[in-house]
Amino acid sequence: MSTSSLTRARAGDQAAFRELAEPHQRELQVHCYRMLGSLQDAEDALQETLMSAWRGLDRFEERASLRAWLYRIATNRCLNMLRDRGLRPRASAPALPFDPPPPTRLGELTWLEPYPDELLEGIPDSTPGPDSRYETREAIGLAFITALQRLPPRQRAALVLRDVLGFRAAEVAQALDTSEATVNSALQRARSSLEHRLPPSRERAPTPGSARERELADTFADAFEQGDMDSVVALLTEDAWVTMPPQPLEYHGRETIAAFLRHAASRRHAGGRTILVPTRANGQPAFGHYSLEPGSELARGTGVLVLTLAEDRIAMITRFGGAELVRRFGLPPTLSGDGSRTIRS
Repeated sequence: MSTSSLTRARAGDQAAFRELAEPHQRELQVHCYRMLGSLQDAEDALQETLMSAWRGLDRFEERASLRAWLYRIATNRCLNMLRDRGLRPRASAPALPFDPPPPTRLGELTWLEPYPDELLEGIPDSTPGPDSRYETREAIGLAFITALQRLPPRQRAALVLRDVLGFRAAEVAQALDTSEATVNSALQRARSSLEHRLPPSRERAPTPGSARERELADTFADAFEQGDMDSVVALLTEDAWVTMPPQPLEYHGRETIAAFLRHAASRRHAGGRTILVPTRANGQPAFGHYSLEPGSELARGTGVLVLTLAEDRIAMITRFGGAELVRRFGLPPTLSGDGSRTIRS
């Protein structure tokens, strides 16, 4: 950190403040996403963090690094947002375009959103501290983010700061305005709960970007676009899940998933098509999901579909609904209905 930049920023120089804060912005947004599970909420939390830091720069006493101070602000902004979220009534998810079969269960994480891999670029590899327990790849994975959202907010904050980012217990206690004993107690409970919720096969997924990962993703996309749901089901693990935020419906196991997928495919309008455009989310293969209605020349983006892999199979298919998500992944809102296959890598 440049002392002259800090001096100029404290004197009201916004350009100097941007110079100080910009190197940390991407990692701070990822931190907010881990805390909140929503890309949109993470963006809002980051902007509130930067505004608060700018207005309160005189309170930065330099006893800790600027990075640690920004993380403290961001963490507490996220905790405030989680508290407020719990006080607001949740909007109902839009109805599916068909009557779905009975689900295995109704999920609670309807606000969950995927995180574009391109926003992970430029984050320093040295971000995790020496005491971190999770590698960066796992700590952004959809299974990890989902498990985090099921922890109480302050347990979640303690675990992310300590085990993902590697801050010392004393730093975490300072960020949360509590004692080290309280932090260690929260960590013990959070670690136990998180490990119970994470899938045991998570460490055996194909390497991101590997030939095996591409083969699995392409095979899935070919079968899904063609409506060959038997081939899709053949790619799944025995205990696979299908979820679809903001819909609460969740389907577990090959047989139940097969019934859902076949039912959904049978309700597709004659002459309609599904087009999948490759992208990446949460360090995993993903697709922009487009629907081409009969008689239309344009396929419209309707959401993002993310694959969670385990060994040589697909352990989870998560379809996130919403045309806005397509834009957030840098994908076009519409596609010509005649050239989808030419853009797959």
